[in-house]
Amino acid sequence: MSNRERSIMSSYDFKKNSVRAGYSVMLLALLALAVTMLYPFGTTILSSFKTKQEIFTFPPSFFPKQLEWSNYSEGFLYVDLIRASWNTLVLFAGNAIIPLIIVGLAAFSLSQMKLPVRKGITLFFMSTLMIPSATYMIPSFLNLQSLGLIDSYWAFWLPAGANAFNIMLLKSFFDGINKELFEAARLDGASELRCFYKLAVPMSVPVFSTLLIFSFTSTWNDWYWPSLVLTTPEKYPIASVVYRNIVQSLNLSWNVKFSVLTVVMAPPLVFFLIFQRNIMHGLNLSGIKG
Repeated sequence: MSNRERSIMSSYDFKKNSVRAGYSVMLLALLALAVTMLYPFGTTILSSFKTKQEIFTFPPSFFPKQLEWSNYSEGFLYVDLIRASWNTLVLFAGNAIIPLIIVGLAAFSLSQMKLPVRKGITLFFMSTLMIPSATYMIPSFLNLQSLGLIDSYWAFWLPAGANAFNIMLLKSFFDGINKELFEAARLDGASELRCFYKLAVPMSVPVFSTLLIFSFTSTWNDWYWPSLVLTTPEKYPIASVVYRNIVQSLNLSWNVKFSVLTVVMAPPLVFFLIFQRNIMHGLNLSGIKG
């Protein structure tokens, strides 16, 4: 018996012309999708090395004739990326810790604890996902204003503890963990908090890594909400700083703008590549079904 694992289609299947034709169409579709997704990234990166004249040449050229590294040094004169990056990391730290403490405990309670009207509470959280975020943006702003949290990072951290999507995502993962593990821990005298931090959290590295990626990406790319609740420019995260000082600027040339955008889009990609390995590893080793 061969040691090779059999995939969905075997070598015998590829001998059929219809299978090979269908497989070729699928590969072409995936290639076209990959090109359409990677083209904006390639355009941004390569345009950051072009001169101002090359940006507006017609027909446009994809590759620069020579690398203009001065675009990056000029772009850094208009934005304080160090301060903005630090502000973004502070926001991300709060948005990452609060889901672990509040959202994680809420999801664990709905999944592994015997609560009254548990199904009703779960249905309530699921129903809030049907509401467009734009409809409760003004009420959220008024609530934060009445609490005196405008121009404060708590205006971001507190709503992160009431994210229904994160609760449902964690609950669905906790539902797949064998309940007998927690019953055995309770018989040994472990409290619910101990069951959560000693059993549920270590076994849920994949889903928490996913939440970290979502949180970092949304914190890094969000510019609209920070522009509303923050009134001090020194507290702006990097997306708001770039939007106000770079994207909206009429004095900067496009090649300089592209250089700043290239630097800004690099950290989320690196962050995703780092935690993607944890997700794939955890999905292969965890998820014991009851």
